[in-house]
Amino acid sequence: MTELTDITALLHSRIRDVADYPEPGVMFKDITPLLADPVAFTALTEVFAGIAERTGATKVVGLEARGFILGAPVAVRAGLGFIPVRKAGKLPGATLGQTYDLEYGSAEIEVHAEDLSADDRVLIVDDVLATGGTAEASIQLIHRAGAQVAGVAVLMELGFLDGRPRLEAALGGAPLEALLTI
Repeated sequence: MTELTDITALLHSRIRDVADYPEPGVMFKDITPLLADPVAFTALTEVFAGIAERTGATKVVGLEARGFILGAPVAVRAGLGFIPVRKAGKLPGATLGQTYDLEYGSAEIEVHAEDLSADDRVLIVDDVLATGGTAEASIQLIHRAGAQVAGVAVLMELGFLDGRPRLEAALGGAPLEALLTI
């Protein structure tokens, strides 16, 4: 328990607050100092790889764009394949898409469906859980591709935005692990 407490303290210490970004009144949580620190980035990768192993994941999905940065080394460390989930129109060839609602309007994410199979258990990795819209859409997309969701792992959960209940409903019992809750 002390080790995880030490790691979460390290991770938290490497996240910089940027006031009024991207607009006035918003306190942006910048993870670039964490990524620049090899000790902190390695610790994060190790914790996420442990989650992948515990959940029996066979693939790691990273959500655009910071989920790519965090998820790819997790996949390598855990000896798993990495699948990017991208904004619509960014992947070449045939894709499977999932639309979801935003505060104002909607968005769509896509995956190469042939990269997932019914035998796959997928760990979804991202930097932040906010309202849960993108993560929920990725869960739906993975199910539509025929794979199972092993769980979701995020660096930070913005608890005041209430994304957890939305995501837990979509996960159907699979774990949601946030290393830091803000």
